[in-house]
Amino acid sequence: MEGLNYSRVSEFVLLGLTDSPELQIFFFVVFSIFYSMTMFGNCLILLTVLSTSHLHSPMFFLLSNLSLIDMCLSSFATPKTIVDFFEQRKTISFEGCVSQIFFLHLFTGTEIVLLISMSFDRYIAICKPLHYSTIMSQRVCVGLVVTSWAVGFLHTISQLVFTLYLPFCGPNVIDNFFCDLPLVIQLACIDIYILGIFMISTSGVIALVSFLLLLTSYIIVLITIRDHSSVGSSKALSTCTAHFIVVLMFFGPCIFIYVWPFTNCLVDKILSVFYTIFTPFLNPLIYTLRNQEVKAAVRKKLGNQYFSFGKTTPQYPVS
Repeated sequence: MEGLNYSRVSEFVLLGLTDSPELQIFFFVVFSIFYSMTMFGNCLILLTVLSTSHLHSPMFFLLSNLSLIDMCLSSFATPKTIVDFFEQRKTISFEGCVSQIFFLHLFTGTEIVLLISMSFDRYIAICKPLHYSTIMSQRVCVGLVVTSWAVGFLHTISQLVFTLYLPFCGPNVIDNFFCDLPLVIQLACIDIYILGIFMISTSGVIALVSFLLLLTSYIIVLITIRDHSSVGSSKALSTCTAHFIVVLMFFGPCIFIYVWPFTNCLVDKILSVFYTIFTPFLNPLIYTLRNQEVKAAVRKKLGNQYFSFGKTTPQYPVS
């Protein structure tokens, strides 16, 4: 850690989304609403899956882990961003900035592998239904989730191992509302061309290849579904279509930002908002609340809570 001594910058200045006071109030309201609903929706799904026995299947096990990751992804920067809307000078310490980069790549790397695992689950369920229970055992599902977190951790370490030792000796202004690696390494006092190529190869290319892999798997699944015209196939088509929408929303911004990492433009900010605020909010709506089993379980759970709170007057037998 001696390399950290070369950093002369103790904090970074975040320019945020806008300088307009009116727009900052608007964004404060929007971010607060979306963050609250994201945490509530994903937490509700997570608790519903855990407490409902007939939802203890591989698909819902993976979906509950997706909800957990989405809560984490939504929380690594959003609470600070909401507070910063009322700050005249938005700053973040060097350690805080590194932490945001660490958690951003940890959660996005984990989600990428988890989405691939979910597509594998749907592929087995639709293309090899007779072997589904054997292949997608509880041990395999736990292994897929553990692998997702392990890959996410290794990915974020590979991104930070060089960043920590970069000399930051002057510029400290980041044109965004949180610290992201392409913006931070541009502030280093050395030529970052080689590091930029490394970052593209490990983040941009990985996201692009993963997206193409997922696209291929869903095309195979959709072709298989097309050859089976039944109610079950229609349900599978609806599920796979919803899954692919989430994949497209998640990978689109990541690919754009990390394949072209050194383009300072408004589009980058919009895409950053999209995959840190909107995508975690939309995931529970698209993935689970369209599912009849989950909707029924959520209604039952909310109904039980309502009636348990509503029984304030004890009932006594009539003598």
